[in-house]
Amino acid sequence: MSRRLAPALFTLAVVAVLVGLGVWQLERRAWKADLIATREAALAAAPVPPPKTGDEARALEFRRIVADGGWLADKTVLVHAIGAKGGAGFAVMTPLEEPSRRVIFVDRGFIPTGAPPPAAPEGRVRVEGLLRVAPETKPGRFTPDNRPAARDWYWIDLRALAAAQNLKDVAPFYLDLDATRPPLPNDHLQYAITWFSLAVAALVIYVLFERSAAKGSDGRLSGA
Repeated sequence: MSRRLAPALFTLAVVAVLVGLGVWQLERRAWKADLIATREAALAAAPVPPPKTGDEARALEFRRIVADGGWLADKTVLVHAIGAKGGAGFAVMTPLEEPSRRVIFVDRGFIPTGAPPPAAPEGRVRVEGLLRVAPETKPGRFTPDNRPAARDWYWIDLRALAAAQNLKDVAPFYLDLDATRPPLPNDHLQYAITWFSLAVAALVIYVLFERSAAKGSDGRLSGA
């Protein structure tokens, strides 16, 4: 392989990767825009009663749900979470037992580490929250494993939570009472511009390198 061919192939490979990353970010931007639009439409819709099945729940994700029942305060579970300001703490997950005896886990909000969970009112209550479908598997490789025996929870696994708290009929979704969730960011256009800019920079560096190499070659030839 000639000395001039190797830099050209290397630059071509780098530019191809950078352009591919830029195109991927544009695709992610379109996906995120659709997700934001779907979520905003769901939030704007009128609240509905709790769904009965998992399929119905998936179709209603981020919809406002109104549920009636009684808190099972002694079954509250604390799940590790990060607060809006970046502080460590817990999401307070308290089961709500419906009149039908079905149980819905409810995320009642965030508490910082060391703070006691807020008291749950006794008697029958009506709550309104956003329907969330919990992941069926660990959401990411960097998420620690749940340790039910140690009551150490890092992600919402409804089946494991139900088993750990000896709850039989648990809904395949949970409710999030925090209506102040920040909007989803959509910065993918900026990321795409960054990748495309790096691709252009790689081409410019290659062109400058080629010009310098050509001048050096001409000088050697003229001095021969």
